[in-house]
Amino acid sequence: MEALPVNTPLKEIGECLISVDGEDYFFRPSFVNMSRIGEPGEIVQVFYDLHNDEVTSLVNRAVEAYGYVPQWLISHITSTSYGRKAFLASVVVLNACCDKDAGPMTGVFHPSKGNGRTFKIRKGALPESDMLLIAQSLITHGVIGNAKVRKLQRHESGETSTEFRAVDYIVAAQAHFGMTEREAGNLTMTKFQMLLATKYPEQKGFTREEYDQVADDYLARKAKRLNGKNSSAQGVAINVVAG
Repeated sequence: MEALPVNTPLKEIGECLISVDGEDYFFRPSFVNMSRIGEPGEIVQVFYDLHNDEVTSLVNRAVEAYGYVPQWLISHITSTSYGRKAFLASVVVLNACCDKDAGPMTGVFHPSKGNGRTFKIRKGALPESDMLLIAQSLITHGVIGNAKVRKLQRHESGETSTEFRAVDYIVAAQAHFGMTEREAGNLTMTKFQMLLATKYPEQKGFTREEYDQVADDYLARKAKRLNGKNSSAQGVAINVVAG
């Protein structure tokens, strides 16, 4: 089988390619690139800033209504403290995931000499709305994964973490799949999940959705049986009284 060209993105695992003025920018949310965002705690903070409830709600509603995020909404979002954090986080993620300097795409920060602001930005080629959506997708594929695999209920702890240690997943990939450190570091979390599901396909158990469905079916059957018994009991009582 012929190998894919180096810069052919695999969208299913989070990669993307953006071309501007004949220049290609390749983005891969790999474990190594996630570590470029910052320390383990900083990675989680950037994830939160991008997926802040206020930002996510506004963006999702706009996309549902218009099919895109209008500039007036972006202006509103970036005027808020949570919006500015999300925008700064998108710049960090895009630069961390790109195979070259993404400054022409994301814009460049400069120290500000007035207006009470620490930095000012010279805008890049990408609209802020696109930067936000792309960065959200990249860090999702890089940190929590987006693989279409069965996740067993016993593996769903419901716990949150304050750190994302990319090196732990790199070492795990080396141990499970016999990869070199370089190969393991280039995995995205989505690809890591897909590899695990392929290597260990015969896991027994229910996913959360399957468990809930079985529980609902059981309760429905139980309620039906109880209703049937109550109806029979009422019929016997009526017959006795009538007799």
